[in-house]
Amino acid sequence: MTETSERIARRSVDKFAQRRAELAESALQTLSELGYARTSLREIAQKSNFSHGVLHYYFTDKVELLTYAVRKFEEVCVTRYDEAVAAARSADELRHGFGTAMAGTLRADAVMHRLWYDLRNQSLFEAAFRADVLDIDVQRQGMIWRVVERYAELAGASPVATQAFAYAAFDGLFQQALLHHLAGEESAADDLAENAGLMLERLVTG
Repeated sequence: MTETSERIARRSVDKFAQRRAELAESALQTLSELGYARTSLREIAQKSNFSHGVLHYYFTDKVELLTYAVRKFEEVCVTRYDEAVAAARSADELRHGFGTAMAGTLRADAVMHRLWYDLRNQSLFEAAFRADVLDIDVQRQGMIWRVVERYAELAGASPVATQAFAYAAFDGLFQQALLHHLAGEESAADDLAENAGLMLERLVTG
């Protein structure tokens, strides 16, 4: 293959990837509003500027589209607390910063988080989702563990839980807060911020 043909091939691949990303971003809004079970490729096409045929060209089915879209969202989300970790100079600062960040993403990205939980629940029934869900869960677990480890370091303490335990604890808090937030409870985000701080304290000793 000549240098010119290689450049053309790379541009073709880049354009295809860019188009997939555009389609996934467009689909996310519909998926997050209706959920997996109530959304078809045709429904997504009707609510976007893309035809049903175009969606089918870039994605085999809605399973592929949904997992791709959620993965793109997670590429950003799995670093959402790293800024709080980097900025904190004391355990109190990290506890406050982490709680504030959790409350902030609950308020700003509630429908996207709802879509993630929908995907994770669907993976109990749809084997096609499981590998992606487990991989995303590992990344989320690492995100939470970075907070716990840094908090323990700043507090002169040691974690008293495993990574899996810490993740399950915060994930449970967040999912519960999400339900209350979607139900219209104005205090849900503030309660989450406070409970996240309390949980950090309980996951370390010393």
